[in-house]
Amino acid sequence: MSSTDVVVTGLGATTPLGGDVASTWDALLAGRSGVTPLTQEWAAQLPVRIAAQLAVDPSEVIERVKMRKLDRSEAIALIAAKQAWLDAGLEDSGLDPERLAVSFGSGIGGATTLLNQDDILEASGPRRVSPHTVPMLMPNGPAAWVGIDLKARAGVHAMASACATGAEALSLGLDIIRSGRADVVVAGGTEAVIHPLPLAGFSSMRAMSTRNDEPERASRPWDKGRDGFVMGEGGGALILERADHAVARGARIYARLAGTGITSDGFDIVQPDPECKGGIRAMTKAIQDAGLTGADIAHVNAHATSTPAGDMGEILGIKTAIGDHPVITSTKSMSGHLLGAAGALESIATILAIRDSVVPPTINLDDPDDRLDLDVAAHKARPLEIAAAMNNSFGFGGHNVAVVFTRY
Repeated sequence: MSSTDVVVTGLGATTPLGGDVASTWDALLAGRSGVTPLTQEWAAQLPVRIAAQLAVDPSEVIERVKMRKLDRSEAIALIAAKQAWLDAGLEDSGLDPERLAVSFGSGIGGATTLLNQDDILEASGPRRVSPHTVPMLMPNGPAAWVGIDLKARAGVHAMASACATGAEALSLGLDIIRSGRADVVVAGGTEAVIHPLPLAGFSSMRAMSTRNDEPERASRPWDKGRDGFVMGEGGGALILERADHAVARGARIYARLAGTGITSDGFDIVQPDPECKGGIRAMTKAIQDAGLTGADIAHVNAHATSTPAGDMGEILGIKTAIGDHPVITSTKSMSGHLLGAAGALESIATILAIRDSVVPPTINLDDPDDRLDLDVAAHKARPLEIAAAMNNSFGFGGHNVAVVFTRY
């Protein structure tokens, strides 16, 4: 365990459940679903016609002239990061920009820009393609825009590890502060690919729920009736800060980012290891990095996406790495799966669970899988004193990231 304590001093988010952290958290505790029908004309032809779309469109927050230069994923990143920055009280703190870094990623990035500009190219020719196209579609765009907006000069890093991206961004942020390179890191993830092609691609893999007539009931982790994940869009940002730096400036501290674990499966490009071997190693490493034991982990916000193949392997992993005592949940039952932003949003939920001593519910768990033998906070939020909690994120390609937070 590092001798450098790293704490979380700011949170920001824009999600299918709300335009900020407070509204998102309220919706999670109330068990509200953010999944709705897709009413766009292009959706009529798709086998999947539901998604978890943003509650507040970025165009309502960012001025129109600037939006023309931004991919939707970049705009989301900017909104979440600015919220976290203000929440941490860093706006007029005098922080040296050379002690500020950014670790922010996206699983798919500016795909909608690429596809939309290709449509323009085909229909109207090259002169009509936006001059902002490349900065809008490049995978480091969200991280770069956050760094520019906040004038970060200690390094800007762009994670891309599929659905583990947001959590891996936190892990890198922890490493950056522990190394002494920065005092503050803005870390998180963003995603915005609710578009015909990604939806069609995931549908062809049979990875997504086709419960089009019951969108609010479509995301149902660990339920026998689960038939795939529901795509969501949104972003989450956390301000990570060296603990003594935060204390010296009188910052409000949400929690301690105590440890992380990163592994890879070496198994398959999309299928998880059915025995969750990589996940077990990631969880074990995170607990060790935090200087804890499995017995200390009271709550797990699981990756649990509502897929037939993935959900139950993680249950085996949690029991092996931690034990059968944690109260678990999957907030994806309400938010949908935010892909590269999932690890960031679910880390925020994990931190707030510690702060408020409550586990948000897993909704739609009406007929639990026979193999589900852990305690799930089903249907309603569960009061629980939590000293230490874990968030799991697993991604296509065999990426596994576990993150441990503790009460400060």
